[in-house]
Amino acid sequence: MTAITDPTTPAAPTRPMDADQSLGELFGRMTTDVGKLISTQVELAKLEIKDEVVRAGKGAGMVGGGGLAALLALLLLSFAAAYWIADAMDNTGTGFLIVGLAYAAVAAVLVVMGKQKINEATPVAEQTIETIKEDVAWARRQTS
Repeated sequence: MTAITDPTTPAAPTRPMDADQSLGELFGRMTTDVGKLISTQVELAKLEIKDEVVRAGKGAGMVGGGGLAALLALLLLSFAAAYWIADAMDNTGTGFLIVGLAYAAVAAVLVVMGKQKINEATPVAEQTIETIKEDVAWARRQTS
């Protein structure tokens, strides 16, 4: 009785797949297989990144919409506050002036705080420069 072998079943691990191929042919096939594997992995990474970028883009659009809604809410609440103050003082101009001055004060505080943060920031990468100096000193010691 002859055993029927299935061509999709892998060969025994102790037997070579193609015993009659030369070492050069085997290396060539291995190089081709590794190239295909890398290219497949790159394509998979591209698809995953594309999905993440689309999801992040949708999230950014929602944040932008929320920011616009918050801006409109602030505008309407400012008008409401100005009219409320104007009603209490019987002068519309005074109500809007008080709300405007309040916003000017907030803006001034934010500008001063922002300038302080900018002045505190050092654009020079001090730690990186120090590391490079150490590397140069080490290289000089190695060559001398």
